[in-house]
Amino acid sequence: MNNQRNFDREGDALIASLEKEGKQPRLLLHCCCAPCASAVTERLFPHFSLTLFFDNPNIASKEEHQKRLNELCRFAKEYPFSSPVPVWESPYLPNRFTEAVKGLEKEPERGKRCEVCFRIRLEETAKRAKAEGFDFFTTTLSISPHKDAFLLNQIGEELGEKYGVAFFPSDFKKKNGYLRSCALSKEYQLYRQSYCGCIFSRLQAQKEGRL
Repeated sequence: MNNQRNFDREGDALIASLEKEGKQPRLLLHCCCAPCASAVTERLFPHFSLTLFFDNPNIASKEEHQKRLNELCRFAKEYPFSSPVPVWESPYLPNRFTEAVKGLEKEPERGKRCEVCFRIRLEETAKRAKAEGFDFFTTTLSISPHKDAFLLNQIGEELGEKYGVAFFPSDFKKKNGYLRSCALSKEYQLYRQSYCGCIFSRLQAQKEGRL
């Protein structure tokens, strides 16, 4: 994959092509949390039949997992979409994450452990998208300035080929996407967590005084 690709531009071109054909395909959007999902959902809704998918076994406690899920559901209901945006959830199975990252506990943030975490969540999304007949899948993760859009798109495209469902290319932090997510979070008073979700990021946040 060419690491000079502009995934945001590719996504726009794909949307333009679909609209020219008069299509509004189904897209399964993996959501890490309500703040990130807010701006991404707002952007994609006019072009796709969206379903939000909350699959995050990396989150360090059941209470935190439920809190983030509740906020995602609340935003989907309160934002004035012209038609309902359903939210699907996976069972909270933290062992999926802990088993996948075994041996990577000492990795730094944004290292190999995070890559594995991206992969297990995107793989579950790809499998669900294929099983339910979606045309595309993608993730909100690229809206974060702390997440590697190139890596996310690389993993997404690999899994799309594996499961036979197209990955929608994206870098949602572009066009002030992250700033828009902050504005929507403030407007809807969304719970905006101070760490990614896993025990490692939580410990790092505590060390840095963010918790």
